Amino acid sequence: MKLKTLLLTLIIILFVGFIGYRIKSNADKASSNTSKPNGDKKPSVKVNGIVVSEGKFSNVISVSGSIDANEQVEIRSEVSGIVENIYFKEGTNVTKGQTLFKVNDIELRAQLAQAVTRKNLAGENERRAKLLLEKEAISQEEYDIASAEYRSLQSQTQLIQAQIGKTAIKAPFSGKIGLRNISPGTYLTPTTVVTNLVSASEVKITFSIPEKYASEIKVNNEIEFTVSGSNEVFKASIYAIEPSIDVTTRTLLVRAKANNKEGKLFPGTYANVKLPLNAIEKAILIPTEAIIPIQNGKKVFISTHGKAKEVKIETGTRTEESILVTQGLKAGDTVITSGIMSLKPETAVQVTLKK
Repeated sequence: MKLKTLLLTLIIILFVGFIGYRIKSNADKASSNTSKPNGDKKPSVKVNGIVVSEGKFSNVISVSGSIDANEQVEIRSEVSGIVENIYFKEGTNVTKGQTLFKVNDIELRAQLAQAVTRKNLAGENERRAKLLLEKEAISQEEYDIASAEYRSLQSQTQLIQAQIGKTAIKAPFSGKIGLRNISPGTYLTPTTVVTNLVSASEVKITFSIPEKYASEIKVNNEIEFTVSGSNEVFKASIYAIEPSIDVTTRTLLVRAKANNKEGKLFPGTYANVKLPLNAIEKAILIPTEAIIPIQNGKKVFISTHGKAKEVKIETGTRTEESILVTQGLKAGDTVITSGIMSLKPETAVQVTLKK
């Protein structure tokens, strides 16, 4: 009986001791957590940023264009025949009205001689008929027939003369002649391209701009452009603007003209055009690396009370390093420029400002 009582007492003592140990252990943990209240808080993310400010911005847009000759035409023969002579040298300058090549016209001249003989005979018949009509020896109808035949043969003679004139192909304007595709003795038809004639002392630069800038483009505005393979900056003046917007591309077609007397610009090449627009007085520019593309536009992160905040923005002209923000930011905002892909809204940030 005494042994059972002893064992029971021992068990009770052990149980009470275990409970006391657990209470003390929990109290120590609570005390440790109280002494380190920020122990579970994540550290702030270190990022770079800028404070947004307003300033004057000379708005310039960059677009691609093409260079065209001032005048350009494919030289063809209007009549069929054998090439008799070629009077131009490839790659040289020719003047307006200069004969380029001659098609053999021997058959046409034979036809002309025949037509002239018939015309002269008909003219003599018409003269005699007129005298007889005055003497009332023939009727008016007989005279009209003779007169009509004379006029018909006269027109036929003029037609053959015009065809003979077309056998001498002349330059329609002054310019540089291209490479020829014929030789003396070649049989030509009107479908044969003999060569190209290009007038490039002036060149045209054709380019398109987004419709939102259409109201800022005026005739006589100056533009600058460069071409591949050259660092030289060329200047041109706008002389023509398409009267309507292209509904497919939502762009406006513009054409400028540039001097090319030194021959540095070649028709058919691409041009990188810089078009100055109206200056913006209170413009907001931010670095391009601060922008995150999203499905419906663009966004940036700004720092507010030590936390990252997501802001959707609308942008305009882009330069080499910056982009114009037209909506979404204001002066004084702190825009985060580094580590933006790892940020989420409400992320704690420590911003180092760049000057």
